[in-house]
Amino acid sequence: MTVLGTRALNRATLARQLLLDRAGMPVLDAVAHLCGLQAQEPQEPFVGLWSRLRGFDPAVLDGLLTGRNVVRTHLMRRTVHLVTAGDALAWRARHDAMLRQRMLGVYRRELDGVDLEELTVAGLAVMADGEPRSMTEIGRALSGRWPEPGARVLGEMVIAALVPMVQLPPRGLWRMKGGVRNVLLSSWLGRDIDPPAPNGSGPNGSDPAGSSSAGSDLAGSDPVGEVLVRRYLAAFGPAATADLRAWCGLAGLPAAVAAVRGELVAFRDERGRELLDLPDAPRPDPDTPAPVRFLPAFDNAILGYHDRGRIIDDAHRGLSVAGARVVLVDGRVAATWTFGTGMGTGTVTVTPLRRLSGADRDAVAEQGLALASFMCDGDGGHDVRIDPDPS
Repeated sequence: MTVLGTRALNRATLARQLLLDRAGMPVLDAVAHLCGLQAQEPQEPFVGLWSRLRGFDPAVLDGLLTGRNVVRTHLMRRTVHLVTAGDALAWRARHDAMLRQRMLGVYRRELDGVDLEELTVAGLAVMADGEPRSMTEIGRALSGRWPEPGARVLGEMVIAALVPMVQLPPRGLWRMKGGVRNVLLSSWLGRDIDPPAPNGSGPNGSDPAGSSSAGSDLAGSDPVGEVLVRRYLAAFGPAATADLRAWCGLAGLPAAVAAVRGELVAFRDERGRELLDLPDAPRPDPDTPAPVRFLPAFDNAILGYHDRGRIIDDAHRGLSVAGARVVLVDGRVAATWTFGTGMGTGTVTVTPLRRLSGADRDAVAEQGLALASFMCDGDGGHDVRIDPDPS
């Protein structure tokens, strides 16, 4: 079995993530190809798409949000993602049990004695009038019946796990600030989410609650899981099943992987792990030049793997979950960046994590200046500053 080194995996990841060459595809197609963008920080997807698409215009993404073609909703890993409306409807039921498990992992004590099915029905009743509400408002409406958990716990459980919701614009629009206002996903998109597969693996077509065995649900059919496997590999492959699980939060999708395995090709990484991939997906030569790219906070190009060594050194792995914005140099995380305004100028400040060559600094400066112009909408002054290399 062919062994793919770290550099080969890096170049494959960059190609799949549209980071090797900026793509000319429509914004909606890019969001679909990437299986969504992590978006708990509302402005970050704009930077992620700017780094991936030629001539990206934030107004196009704004239009997709207000036009209900893309939505902000809790999905993979129980985090807020920007996904296409079609993917939200098709994938939400498959994530239901995982969302509940993760919320109970945080609030099990507070929710002891609360019947979650009753809470679901009550949450739906609160939102049935179609009025947007904050998490606190939803929790307060439910706390008369369940006073012990508190409004925050009740509201978060309903929004993040029990009832499919979307966050309404202006939340998530370019350079707009707004609190989170939630409505039913079905109300916003005009139809209910797709039902779980009738023979799905586990409750509601999801992985068995509390399952620790990767093969425990091989007997069940999982058509949505099969779609997730193919889509994940198209955007992130070659990858191990542990990487797939890290991306979506589901318990390995063993039935789905087993069902599609005959369509896939297999490799090994340098640690001996089996990596699966679509046969015709791009796997560029490891020596392919990789341009400087600026990534937003919590970008799935890093978070979408269990083994993130293909793109970030172990010494800097903590940056990927701390919300740091990073710079890729030769395809790997080599610096962090921030953006600030003052005296009429928007400045991108880059802090290297390792020594950068003169050519690297020039390339970082060029891309950083372009990013500063983008962040300023081309208005007013913009600049880039690169801090000294670490000693």
